[in-house]
Amino acid sequence: MASISNAIITTMLTYDFMLRAFAASGIVAVVAGAVGYFLVLRGQTFAGHALSHVGFAGATGAALVGIGPLWGMLAFTLAAGSAMGLLGERLSGRDVAIGIVLTLALGFGLLFLNLNTATTLQATSILFGNVLAVSATMLGWLILLGVAALAALGAIGRPLLFASLQPELAEARGVSLRLVGTLFLAVVALAVAQSVQIVGVLLVFTLLVGPPAAAQRLTCRLWPGIALACALGLGQAWIGIVVAYYSDWPVSFCITALSALVYLAALVPR
Repeated sequence: MASISNAIITTMLTYDFMLRAFAASGIVAVVAGAVGYFLVLRGQTFAGHALSHVGFAGATGAALVGIGPLWGMLAFTLAAGSAMGLLGERLSGRDVAIGIVLTLALGFGLLFLNLNTATTLQATSILFGNVLAVSATMLGWLILLGVAALAALGAIGRPLLFASLQPELAEARGVSLRLVGTLFLAVVALAVAQSVQIVGVLLVFTLLVGPPAAAQRLTCRLWPGIALACALGLGQAWIGIVVAYYSDWPVSFCITALSALVYLAALVPR
């Protein structure tokens, strides 16, 4: 039985696109787990959802003018994340206004798709992700963006944690909540743009929120929680790819299903 399993895995790894898929999903899962942990801790999961929708307009707009969708998504999500951070508390209680902005962003995305009818397949990848189509060049950019996101998160980690757990005390000690919040949402924008390459705009919660939320249900300790979030995301991404490879099911569905199952298991009382 072990030899059969080893043969199956060895066969799968003979393809370059599978190796790139594992590498790309791995770096994205780790970044999403670390960034998502603070996103859930701060109660800003809606921000990730909002940024993914705004990024959809950026990606389709970039494709319309002949630029790589990743760069359009990065530009739009970074701009939107920075704006949300600068607005700070003024965003509180404005769900209707934010919802209108999100639907407007989706509307622009649909308009750009309509103006560029040659991007139907590309649009599907943006909406649902396509990790099996990651090129060597894209993998290189994902690695660079992942390193940049983790470095930025590490740089603001201490004030971010202080501001997340005790905002009033942090502000009294001279920590600028607005600056920390803005920088963090810029990091979230990087994580969102990466995650979309794997699971798409509509399923970005799968990696950015699911594993961190489950990790926080399983442990209250900071560093073990972050490590667990990264490990869960990594496991879900890699197992999802394996299941998809041998079942012909969509990779995004497999990863999403695993994420939901793990979170539901974490809800079981102990």
